[in-house]
Amino acid sequence: MDLTYPLAPLLGYLAAGSLKFAINTLRDRKAAWRGIGLGGAVSTHTTIVWTTCWLLGFRDGFGQPAFSVALTLAVIVMIDAMDLRQKIGAQALALKAAFPERPDVAALRGRLGHKPQEVLGGIALGALCAAMLNWL
Repeated sequence: MDLTYPLAPLLGYLAAGSLKFAINTLRDRKAAWRGIGLGGAVSTHTTIVWTTCWLLGFRDGFGQPAFSVALTLAVIVMIDAMDLRQKIGAQALALKAAFPERPDVAALRGRLGHKPQEVLGGIALGALCAAMLNWL
């Protein structure tokens, strides 16, 4: 039984999370536990979907319907990462400014979403993860 495909998203998740933690730890000069899940380089969601997308392309072919479906999902995730999540973060900052006394509003995160280079990093890391899985 080939478990490569189900392992692809897990490997992408672990690789992106580990790299993001390392980058934030080096930048902040302390363990970046509080920065987990707050955007930044590399996009974890992008890495997860692109690891599977690349693996489908490498193994089954880039002209196959499964690759096309994975590519569609990957594009939707990238749009979400760069656009929708940043707008949600901006709304959180506006709510914090308008209602600073409310604890439920104070808990909202203003830093969400990714810059294009962070998403491109996720695509590249996904390709690396998929190449490693394809090699196995």
